[in-house]
Amino acid sequence: MTSLPAVEDLRLVQAIARTGAVGTAARELRISQPSASQRLARIERLCGTKLFERDTRGARPTPAGTELARRADHILSHLEEVYDATRAAATGRRLVIGTFASLAPILFPVLDADLTDIDIEQQVDHGQFLVERVAEGTMDAAFIAIADQMTLPRGTVARRIGRDDLVLFVPPGVPPSGTGKQPLKDRLVAFSTYDRGSEEIQARLVALGATARRGVTLGTTVAMARRRSNLALVPRSALATELQPGEQLTPAPFRYRLTLSVITSPTPPKALIRHLPRLRETLNLLP
Repeated sequence: MTSLPAVEDLRLVQAIARTGAVGTAARELRISQPSASQRLARIERLCGTKLFERDTRGARPTPAGTELARRADHILSHLEEVYDATRAAATGRRLVIGTFASLAPILFPVLDADLTDIDIEQQVDHGQFLVERVAEGTMDAAFIAIADQMTLPRGTVARRIGRDDLVLFVPPGVPPSGTGKQPLKDRLVAFSTYDRGSEEIQARLVALGATARRGVTLGTTVAMARRRSNLALVPRSALATELQPGEQLTPAPFRYRLTLSVITSPTPPKALIRHLPRLRETLNLLP
């Protein structure tokens, strides 16, 4: 029978991945370097693969090490919340809600402001992992944009919140897009989406003459456009609550629709479901 990972082992892998050195990780965890090295060797034997490439420059995670470190972060973050979550659950007014990184700065402030009588535990991860957590019963709801691009596991239900459009974000003093077959000719355009259509969007921007630069999140993409005074192509909801003076949104040069959905069990949290029309309105989504 395979041994279950110990908390100390997960903390060691997490620390090595973060600091880039076994010695530094050992000092942080207040154990000796030989002890840390022996423990790492034992973990690698249990995993059946090398987790870190080690040399005089430090320790760099292999693909397997990167995956174990990611899972260690995930597991330890939940362990740290166990007692707080237990106390909150006793009141019957707690929801675990997850979403992806780009939507989190937009979604969670709205939920926090409107659902004031509910303790919301915020979680951020990739869409497929969020859906898995809903299916296993450790998450009450997951807000994702890929529900129509994946097969949902048994025991989960998708409810469409609304449709989102791509728009051009135009900072103050920046000319809008032009006209003709290449309205973005020689224009630098940052772009981001929250579904799986990045490659398609980039190809369409290039076909319209743009130099397309992908932002890692919606917020990053808007910040890039503001700092460099260039256009950005983002979902309308990305700026639903934070358009600054002088900034404007104009129609995208091509049509591209996104769909934001919430994934729950067949018996969803009533308070959250009642709030969905208000959320759709706040995020400027279409029914």
